[in-house]
Amino acid sequence: MKKIIFTSIILLASCTAYAQEKWAIVLHGGAGSAPDNMTKEQIALYETELLKSLEIGKQMLKDASSALDAVQAVVVSLENNPMFNAGKGAVTNSENIHELDAAIMDGSNLKAGAVAGVRDVKNPIKAARLVMDSTVHVLLISDGASAFAKQMGLEIVENSYFTVDKKVKQHSDKGTVGCVALDVHGNLAAATSTGGMHGKKWGRVGDVPIIGAGTYANNNTVAVSGTGHGELWIRRVVAYDISALMEYKGLSLEEAANEVIFNKISPMCGSGGGIIAVDKNGNISLVFNTSLMYRAWAKSNGEQGAAVLKK
Repeated sequence: MKKIIFTSIILLASCTAYAQEKWAIVLHGGAGSAPDNMTKEQIALYETELLKSLEIGKQMLKDASSALDAVQAVVVSLENNPMFNAGKGAVTNSENIHELDAAIMDGSNLKAGAVAGVRDVKNPIKAARLVMDSTVHVLLISDGASAFAKQMGLEIVENSYFTVDKKVKQHSDKGTVGCVALDVHGNLAAATSTGGMHGKKWGRVGDVPIIGAGTYANNNTVAVSGTGHGELWIRRVVAYDISALMEYKGLSLEEAANEVIFNKISPMCGSGGGIIAVDKNGNISLVFNTSLMYRAWAKSNGEQGAAVLKK
């Protein structure tokens, strides 16, 4: 009898270890209309840059790092890449000033942190993480968020740091960035960062730092990062809606994502955008109603890729 029990324990431990080896990661660099003059070389360049950032998160997950640390690291790399509308290379508001938003969420405990309207924090996603980890708050804005970031030792830069020259701008179609992941411990996380809408009124805040709109993670369901017309994402509570459809109606990830993007967002003024998501079982989804979304993905089963245009 003891031998049978011992054997059962070994088998159970083996099954548990196997299940914990599963991981998945998806990132995006924004969605929109594909430029008429977009060349194969430009597409290849974007795919290369997306895969570079993907590799950062992929290696972390393979080394058993947390999903939370992985999504933050990926978004930091995208914030530092002038080809995207986040951090370096972010668009400007109506006053020609960069105002940045970011958010991060831990699916294991529903903790979240966000900053909005910051003008001098080099990597807003780091500030969002510190809001989550080091305060009792979820969202800090503007000067208060910047003062907090400085107090916590984050790098502070001049607003001009985020500006890139015309040569870089003319070869890019910038978009919000984001990353979602499932780690080998079974935890989900999401992170999103953006410079917002080009020419927006100063002080405007979009969906990215609004938890449940552009960013959401819940271990019971899914991690989601969105990109699109922020006002619509807020009004439709896009990221949380996908989670709710899965939790309360039993929809699959793909069914829930399609329902929200095509049946709820698409009819609203025809504005476009999309989401990336990974569910608790490691299924991934990249759903968008535009002709373009910069995206890359990898899974523990060897599946990996990057794409720009709708296939």
